[in-house]
Amino acid sequence: MKKGKKRQMSWKTKPPIKHWSHSSLMAYLRNPLAWYKRYVEEIYDTPSTPASIVGRAGHLALQYFYSGIRKEDAIQKGLESLRRVADFEIDFGRAKTRHAKKKKRKTMEQEYLRATSYYLERPPRHKVLGVEVKGVAEVEGLPLPIKAISDLVVASRVEPGAVDIVDHKFVTAFSKRGATKTLFVIQAIFNYYTIRELFATPVRRFIVYECKKTKNVDGSAQMRRYEIDFRKCKEDFAVFHRLVNDATTEVSRRRVYLPNPSDMFEGENSFDIYRLGLANE
Repeated sequence: MKKGKKRQMSWKTKPPIKHWSHSSLMAYLRNPLAWYKRYVEEIYDTPSTPASIVGRAGHLALQYFYSGIRKEDAIQKGLESLRRVADFEIDFGRAKTRHAKKKKRKTMEQEYLRATSYYLERPPRHKVLGVEVKGVAEVEGLPLPIKAISDLVVASRVEPGAVDIVDHKFVTAFSKRGATKTLFVIQAIFNYYTIRELFATPVRRFIVYECKKTKNVDGSAQMRRYEIDFRKCKEDFAVFHRLVNDATTEVSRRRVYLPNPSDMFEGENSFDIYRLGLANE
């Protein structure tokens, strides 16, 4: 009983997490109970979607490429990592039989090879200063540090002495709103603060390259480039601070975490946690 009282008091005085990241904030906004499981209890047993696994393999290939190895070798490294993923780590959806799962894995490999080949056919050229840069930053006005991983940190071509951040995304369809997409802007600000802290230099832009995994039948480009100029984001920074502060307030108070069964990624899993009462223990 005393142990329970102590925990309840601690939740009133401090958040149950050490920092915010873009992925954890989005997870909390999408499905608080699934967020609680992963970021508070640190249980990482939820299978990943095929799209996310293909994306991770693609990121790994580009990480190797921009670190200096040949494109063919970089593609092979990513493919090997994809093949090492066990079946139980993949959410196959409707593919339940061994044959269906094997077919799905073949499709995943095809998507991966197609997307990385599109990208590396004419890869964007940068003066690379850092690859897969991880950082944590204390930000004035925010109660918790923020954490981010930047695919690339490069010398800015529009402002001497400044740096740009480059992010890669492997998609089935291009984003409709491009650089104004809220998810891009929030992610950009997370990366802005960590890179500013690590490099101690002005951070000018967040550049997103979207690479389609499926071939355009009309022969149009398989890649799109979006650019967020931090000099034009004053209002976005204000909203970001308000959102992070409000989210921190919410997770710091004692509450009951309810599932979101309609969440297309983790709805069923979050409802299982709720049904079993695991988040209340």
